[in-house]
Amino acid sequence: MREIHVSSIVDAVGKLCMEANYSLEPDMLRAFAGALEKERSPAGRQVLQILQQNAELARTKKIPYCQDTGFVVCFAEVGQDVHVEGGLLTDAINAGIRAGYTEGYLRASIVRSPFDRVNTADNTPGVIHIELTAGANLRIQIMAKGGGCENRSKYKMLTPAEGIEGAKAWVLECIKTAGPDACPPLIAGVGIGGAFEKAAILSKKPLFRELGSPNPDPAADVLEKELLERANRLGIGPQ
Repeated sequence: MREIHVSSIVDAVGKLCMEANYSLEPDMLRAFAGALEKERSPAGRQVLQILQQNAELARTKKIPYCQDTGFVVCFAEVGQDVHVEGGLLTDAINAGIRAGYTEGYLRASIVRSPFDRVNTADNTPGVIHIELTAGANLRIQIMAKGGGCENRSKYKMLTPAEGIEGAKAWVLECIKTAGPDACPPLIAGVGIGGAFEKAAILSKKPLFRELGSPNPDPAADVLEKELLERANRLGIGPQ
């Protein structure tokens, strides 16, 4: 049995929260550079160049890349041979969010309740998903999910007769109607299958994948490539 103290989790999550807001991942920076090589619109090129400049400023000056520092979505993979000592895992994750958003001077956007609308002032609680896995490792991934993209999320229960073509049409419709409201360039997370809450969780997971990486399911990979090509023909450009 491997023991992990909650203090280690708090520290790690706090650093992740700040890093997520200060530094874009290398795959995103490569995507900007690749898009700039292909972009023909002067306005589009200007926006991409500004995004690159903002990324460098955020990284070097340790300031948020965007004023919307999001709410934290966390996926924790907990090995069955791990024992978290000193408190609850969920409390430790929220304490890490609290520390990261306070120490990093990141915007607090979360309210205590959707009914009283009182801001918690530290961006807690996060949205935490816990998955039990084999082994003795604890893997924590966090995402600072901005409200602009999250409020363009949609769900639909398709009839069996609509099949995969219905799913394709729905994904493209969601991207089209989101347009510039979700701050393009857009990364679409799609979840298909299971009950409605399962599909929603599945739609978040691919957002952690490296951009351009193949889907481990060959059939899904073919579908992703088709949707990407069709989505890029929608003409959604800079705001």
